[in-house]
Amino acid sequence: MAPSHQEGGQEGILRRQSARESAARTYARALPIVPVRARGMTIEGADGRRYLDCLSGAGTLALGHNHPVVLEAIRQVLDSGAPLHVLDLATPVKDDFTSELFRTLPPGLAERARIQFCGPAGTDAVEAALKLVRAATGRDSMLAFTGAYHGMTAGALEVSGAAPSVRVTRLPYPQDYRCPFGLGGAGGAELSARWTENLLDDTKSGVPAPAGMILEPVQGEGGVLPAPDGWLRRMREITAARDIPLIVDEVQTGVGRTGAFWAVEHSGIVPDVMVLSKAIGGSLPLAVVVYRDDLDLWPPGAHAGTFRGNQLAMAAGAATLAYVREHGLAERAATLGARMLAQLRTLAVDHPCVGEVRGRGLMIGVELVDARCDRGLPEGTAEAEIEHGSRVEGIDGLPPVARPRPPAPELAAAVQRECLRRGLIVELGGRHSSVVRLLPPLTITDEQATAVLDRLADALAAVARHDHG
Repeated sequence: MAPSHQEGGQEGILRRQSARESAARTYARALPIVPVRARGMTIEGADGRRYLDCLSGAGTLALGHNHPVVLEAIRQVLDSGAPLHVLDLATPVKDDFTSELFRTLPPGLAERARIQFCGPAGTDAVEAALKLVRAATGRDSMLAFTGAYHGMTAGALEVSGAAPSVRVTRLPYPQDYRCPFGLGGAGGAELSARWTENLLDDTKSGVPAPAGMILEPVQGEGGVLPAPDGWLRRMREITAARDIPLIVDEVQTGVGRTGAFWAVEHSGIVPDVMVLSKAIGGSLPLAVVVYRDDLDLWPPGAHAGTFRGNQLAMAAGAATLAYVREHGLAERAATLGARMLAQLRTLAVDHPCVGEVRGRGLMIGVELVDARCDRGLPEGTAEAEIEHGSRVEGIDGLPPVARPRPPAPELAAAVQRECLRRGLIVELGGRHSSVVRLLPPLTITDEQATAVLDRLADALAAVARHDHG
């Protein structure tokens, strides 16, 4: 008989997981807990301990764990006797989900939208989007951005920052703290836009006419890097003027996460294609591509999948979308997220290892750096540190900018461990896994937000004491 989960308790379960599961497992390595019950933002482990969950299924749980409206939607389908598995056939549940989703879309897209239900993961929807624009344009190459993450299948990895590809041209993604041009702010974003225009218009750039451009309005796995609104508008102008379909990956940013229902709404742009997953399934697997009707040129069967008719996920997703819309949770995320960002930025005063705090809405990142590294510059001189970096000369007469200290992945891992000891689950991200990420559910209360910040501050203080001890 297979062992029950009681045999050996939590430690036994963790030992069996380590012995049986793949070396590719990820979250389980940094978070050695065994969840047995969960409600809202709280998880209870097999050892009886309670945790505040700021991972939320990597952003999947917009309403937290086991929200009543989600459970009721699932029960209604189960009690109705409706089929649970129907491939891509039409059902009332599917019709309700599609109608609710279209109700939330940016108007310029909703009025001309088509939807493709994909396999259950966001990476499959990315694959579908790439196929779509290649079929519609007759072109093959893609434009993507450094630091991107679009999934783990072959095509998604090609357009992600970590995988080389001869079919993908990588462009600089603007950011302030580690600006690829050493400028940050509007200057860095402007150079990124000019670089893109030059590559596309220079007949000797070696960049073929692309089938599309794919980007994230906030790079999540890339380190919580919000794209400047003006830069997003420039990308929309550049692609529209050159007949290049613009794909926006809203897998993690969608459904109110950034303080707008869809992150593109901050800039006012209307993409040609949106890739959606995670929160749209209300905690269950669901992924779709929504796109402009004139791109709907692929033949039947061009992209299919056995499990694209998940009725329970569609019911849970429709309930989640409606709840977020009707209760103004996107606006709530904007207000509370701004407050949390402001409070987190005060940590930098007492903790030089905090390089930058950034984010949008309830998508927050704290980048940790090596505070002991001063780049060899003597303290107290004009070339000494500016804030949490080192002063470097300006470019073409521009004022000096801060050169950031090196990332500190080991420090970030230590902070994550200390958070877990204090009952707080956080994720790490960024190019060097040195960014502590907060993705709480949109239903987080003010009291829970205070507890999250207090526990993170305590964890930082504990690690700092250890480093200086």
